[in-house]
Amino acid sequence: MTTASHVPAPAGQDLIVSGIGVVTPWSDTPATAVRAARPAVSGGWFDHRERLGRRGYKYLPSATQYFLAATKQAIADTGLPLDGADGADDADRAAGAGAAGGARLAAEERRGAAVGTNSAAAALHDEMDRTVLAEGADALSPATAPYFSINLFGSRLATEHALKGFNLTLTSPRTAGLEALESGARSVRLGRASWLLAGATEEALPGTQAGADLSERGAVALVLEPTERVRAREGRGYGHCRVRSFFLPPRTAAGPRGADRVRERIGAALASMCAGPVPEHRVIAVVDESPVATAVATALGPAASLVRAGAGSLEPLLQVAGALAGLTGPVAVVTAAREGNLAVALLTPPECPRRG
Repeated sequence: MTTASHVPAPAGQDLIVSGIGVVTPWSDTPATAVRAARPAVSGGWFDHRERLGRRGYKYLPSATQYFLAATKQAIADTGLPLDGADGADDADRAAGAGAAGGARLAAEERRGAAVGTNSAAAALHDEMDRTVLAEGADALSPATAPYFSINLFGSRLATEHALKGFNLTLTSPRTAGLEALESGARSVRLGRASWLLAGATEEALPGTQAGADLSERGAVALVLEPTERVRAREGRGYGHCRVRSFFLPPRTAAGPRGADRVRERIGAALASMCAGPVPEHRVIAVVDESPVATAVATALGPAASLVRAGAGSLEPLLQVAGALAGLTGPVAVVTAAREGNLAVALLTPPECPRRG
């Protein structure tokens, strides 16, 4: 991780989603992927040679390949080539970005990345364990052994796209992808970068692990930029995406006032993301059957659309991407894990008031 030497971004700098990339076994179109059924997936649905290139990707873990492919889509969706950065500082770049044809991306040291995952390494670690037990550590592949560290799954993204501002990996159960958006945006507001790539990637769990029947495969990547920069180049902004996360002990959630406590916390989170009163909004809740998720569903009431959670952090990001792709009014995406992790994403069209 490097420290940027540029002047910090203004406090509360507003970000807008300018690019969306989705990679799933059933569809790579956000609106379709979020509504499609989740059929059983066999091997061979993803070919890195077609998605990424014939050389340099073969030995990367699948979850890294998925996120690289989703990132490629998201960057292309912004309309700006990543190799178009010129090293100018933010003020010079903003001043020269009035014409769409002359727009450039942020300089390398002003680009940041944050990725969330729960099971990117699970299958690989299981294979490593079996190899060590059967043949010894010397039999581990030099190409994959470094990926015992979960942080390595996002490292190729940073080197391939010169993301030198920061590179974060989040692993909180179910909320990791939303926390990647939250943490990445916070880092931008604090001046560590002015261009953010954030999302989630997951690979299927080994069949012997709990939750394998709910395994997730694929990735979602979102590009977020300062709103004024996107407007200056006459680019497309899907909408704003602000996230708040918190923790509620499962014992509290299961108690007699559990739903009330959840309702209070979600209300406070939404209020903190709005410049004025919380606007009327549609609610999507990604939940399982745990006491925490049950309290969330009760707190949100019958108007919320309930979506079955997978084993990892991908489904909440799929719901965010799908909502952004067709955003006409405010949408809240809420998710919770049985361990007590909760996160709320508020999506608003570009014209809605925001709080930094």
